[in-house]
Amino acid sequence: MTSAAATAGGEGWTHHEAVVNNVRLHWVQAGEGPLVILLHGFPQFWWAWRWQIPALAAAGYRVVAPDLRGYNLSEKPARVAAYRIEQLMADVVGLVRHLGVDKAHVVGHDWGGVIAWWMGMLAPAQVDRLVILNAPHPRAFARELMTPDQMLRSWYAAAFQLPILPEAAFRRGDFALLERIFRGEAVRPGAFSDQDIQLYREAAARPGAIKAMLDYYRAAARHSSPRSRRIALPTLVIWGDRDPALSVRLTHGLQKWVPDIRVEHLPEASHWVMEEFPDRVNELLLGFLREGASSHA
Repeated sequence: MTSAAATAGGEGWTHHEAVVNNVRLHWVQAGEGPLVILLHGFPQFWWAWRWQIPALAAAGYRVVAPDLRGYNLSEKPARVAAYRIEQLMADVVGLVRHLGVDKAHVVGHDWGGVIAWWMGMLAPAQVDRLVILNAPHPRAFARELMTPDQMLRSWYAAAFQLPILPEAAFRRGDFALLERIFRGEAVRPGAFSDQDIQLYREAAARPGAIKAMLDYYRAAARHSSPRSRRIALPTLVIWGDRDPALSVRLTHGLQKWVPDIRVEHLPEASHWVMEEFPDRVNELLLGFLREGASSHA
């Protein structure tokens, strides 16, 4: 029986899958034009971009929103090492090439944003413009993790290192924890509908999904990351300032590593910035991408 999470979407949205970087990925696609890749975070799937997909497609972009490896309909490798940042980044690079273009605008939130940061550093030839939503630059995160405030905010990442117990906590009460994460942290009431929560539950309930999602954190703790580099790409950071997990100080001093950067703060938004305030996020996103089109004209 096909679940709602496997068929959700709007008019003109199509579902696809292919093997790239030796892993089977699923994605949703809409529109025609320059390619925009939307990378979701934890504990979501492509549905996190439900408000951005139609706006970008209507503006003349080819929008591709994949399920990252381990999530929803994409393949779920069993080994923790399969979720090292090098593999996650190679998935996106492989997808861009599979789609028949040399580069794409890359937009990432949370773990998708972490992947996007690393693509900007290590695979800039595949990136046109870079957009990050509430995801820490690796150097800024290393700096802030030395402070008591960010250390306390990141307690959950340490808890996720435990075996079995985190998976059991998520499954308890028909994934009741997912609803608490979304609705408990969101600032704007009604940002997550009952349908949204049900779709996230269905995606998380797929065999192997919860372990795979947690293995992102385990791989980050167990395996060293590549050496970071400066990013020369035009970069936009959109930041919900009321994020309970990530301090706003993570946006400070980024010019040191990303000279061509603009940071836009949404003071009333939480971590789920593009779902709480989609109109403002879409306005910022489209304005930034159009700047790139103007510079190429």
